[in-house]
Amino acid sequence: MPQIKKLKIGVIGTGKIAHVAHLPVLASLPDVEISAILSARYEDALCAAAQYGAKKACATLDEFLSEELDCAVLLTPKTVRKQYLVPLLENKLDVLCEKPLAMTMQECEYLAEQSAKSGRIVMVAFNRRFAPCNAKAISAFADKKPHLVVAQKCREFKEYRATLENAIHMVDLMRHFLGECDRVEAFSSFTDPFYEELCTAQMHFENGSLGLLGASRQAGQWYEHVELYGDGKTAVVDNLDSCRIIYPDHEEGITMTPLHQGWCDTVTRLGFKPCVEHFIDCVRTRKTPITSAEDAYRTHELMNRILQSAGLPDLSREWGDHR
Repeated sequence: MPQIKKLKIGVIGTGKIAHVAHLPVLASLPDVEISAILSARYEDALCAAAQYGAKKACATLDEFLSEELDCAVLLTPKTVRKQYLVPLLENKLDVLCEKPLAMTMQECEYLAEQSAKSGRIVMVAFNRRFAPCNAKAISAFADKKPHLVVAQKCREFKEYRATLENAIHMVDLMRHFLGECDRVEAFSSFTDPFYEELCTAQMHFENGSLGLLGASRQAGQWYEHVELYGDGKTAVVDNLDSCRIIYPDHEEGITMTPLHQGWCDTVTRLGFKPCVEHFIDCVRTRKTPITSAEDAYRTHELMNRILQSAGLPDLSREWGDHR
């Protein structure tokens, strides 16, 4: 068989998400070469390049763009997405961008429009869609939609703009499961609206299905739980580790932990590896990613409606650093 040409990938950003997820995945793929890494601190780029076998550490964006690259993975803070994504597109690079796409609806819309005009592959890394247990749950419904989805993403500590930062994964999952939403009613609890303790939302979707969102910041530990109901069955996903499909007369399902002799890694369980692999496949085949920038804009738009209904700071403008 002819050998597949390695894709030359550049990575911008060396924060936690880079080291926990994207760089280990990219370094493990046989058909990928990490050709360049750029960081706000050159020393961090040097360390990451040495750790993950990248060919070059870059000190500036111009230096990064001068490298021979096929595509890029953009992992910068969300407040500076625009200043990197636009030059990458202008240099005809396909891009995998961490979520959220931007911090305002105006910028999200602009970046989605620029992505569409560029003709490049632009994908936003909503990795929960690619988690094997979530994929197993929705596949049980085949071409039918659940009539109810309950999604919870709770943690044990407050965080700046927690609903936007974390619950957006659940909002994106509901769109993936149910389609577009036409009505939202949301509530929140907070002393400081930038550090909310609780947000809930009920969503009515165009197909008649309902979605319930729960996001507490006073949980005992991190807990992620999704339930899908309808068509005579129930699908339950617990912490992305197990999926049970419950029928009137039996159950079936999967548990991730025992896979690979008990070494099922986090990047697979949480969907990071299949997310990156989907991006690579789209770059090679030129098909549209399921989490394209245009699709991600619709997730941000629904998130914005939830924030507005809940009385939390929305995406109408950048709010500055309240941390």
